[in-house]
Amino acid sequence: MSIGYACLTVGVPDTGFKTCRKANATEEKLKELIYFNLESLEKVIEYNIKNNIKLFRISSDIIPFGSSPVNTLAWWELFKPQFDSVGQKIISSGMRVSMHPGQYTVLNSPDNEVVSRAVEDLVYHTKFLDSLGVGPEHKIVLHIGGVYQEKERAMQRFVKSYQTLSDAIKKRLVIENDDRSYTVSEVLAISKITGAPVIYDNLHNAINTSDVSKDDAYWIEQTHKTWKTEDGSQKIHYSQQSPMSRIGAHTRTIALEPFMNFYHQVAREDLDIMLEVKDKNLSAVKCINATTSQPHIKLLEKEWSLYKYSILERSPKIYDAIRQLLKDKTAFPVVDFYRLLDQALEMEVATGTAINAATHVYGYFKETATEKEKKAFFKQLEKVEKNGGSLKTLKNILWKLAVNDNQPYLLQSYYFVL
Repeated sequence: MSIGYACLTVGVPDTGFKTCRKANATEEKLKELIYFNLESLEKVIEYNIKNNIKLFRISSDIIPFGSSPVNTLAWWELFKPQFDSVGQKIISSGMRVSMHPGQYTVLNSPDNEVVSRAVEDLVYHTKFLDSLGVGPEHKIVLHIGGVYQEKERAMQRFVKSYQTLSDAIKKRLVIENDDRSYTVSEVLAISKITGAPVIYDNLHNAINTSDVSKDDAYWIEQTHKTWKTEDGSQKIHYSQQSPMSRIGAHTRTIALEPFMNFYHQVAREDLDIMLEVKDKNLSAVKCINATTSQPHIKLLEKEWSLYKYSILERSPKIYDAIRQLLKDKTAFPVVDFYRLLDQALEMEVATGTAINAATHVYGYFKETATEKEKKAFFKQLEKVEKNGGSLKTLKNILWKLAVNDNQPYLLQSYYFVL
């Protein structure tokens, strides 16, 4: 089993992606952006490999205007060395990647132009994955689309459009239940006609269910039957409803206890779980650690080194509790560890605790900072203390000190991003 996340990373330097407005999409600008984005993607893949993350969804925006006439570049040829490099790292590490076109890629629209653009978008996504050199188990995930006040006909239109797709697209395309229009049983009915494998989404099913008497394990087993050997392991989406938010909104982080209940209910070696969550890779590492077959306190100690100052600036009490928890080197208190982390991260940062944490971080530089740097830090610290200064500015000063001093321990810390 692999557990992964979608598109973006949190707390990993130099992994952002760039785009531009259509009016500015000149050939030169597009080349510049594509080069930058592929460099960022390679850094994301390297981070995933380092952290044993074997499942990752690639952003559709790597190639700006990838399926639009605005972009006339033969980007798959121009950037072949970069595609080869990224693809080789994906393949050699055993990572599985996917892509997920957005809400405007609709195959069942009654508007032929919309369908035509959707097909072009699927051509783009297929070409991107083909350019990486990865096999058909690396999928493109698509929702069925709209209902248009005539669901039966809308489903028929999807089937008709699907049947016109190239074999190159079909071998990668998988279809997913959604939280408004198409239940998992309806997607299974479409799969039966088209042969497309079905992605099961647990939160979508909780909101838009076919049968309240059937649990996740039942639907995962039903959708499993749609996956053929050449499709690779069955893949599902897992998320949790964010409290006090719109229905369907994902949580900031994956709460470990309900995830573990879900995991024990459905776990199989041939099941991949894509997490859909706001803190992305942070939750992926959390869930991987919680389900590892080789539990060791060093996994939690590594996590603690990344989170500790973010916890200290919110709750010195929880900071001390976690330190005590990790003292027993023979234990692996993974659920308690992440429960305390999550509890602290939900707290507001108070001025006093922020000053305390910033002072601890500054301790790394008290011997190496120049007089000018010291003066800037303490001046901003005083402003924050008097509630007249920005904590963000104070952290920026500390970040620059960490960069100038090349302090890897701090450069990897989530203190600067959470």
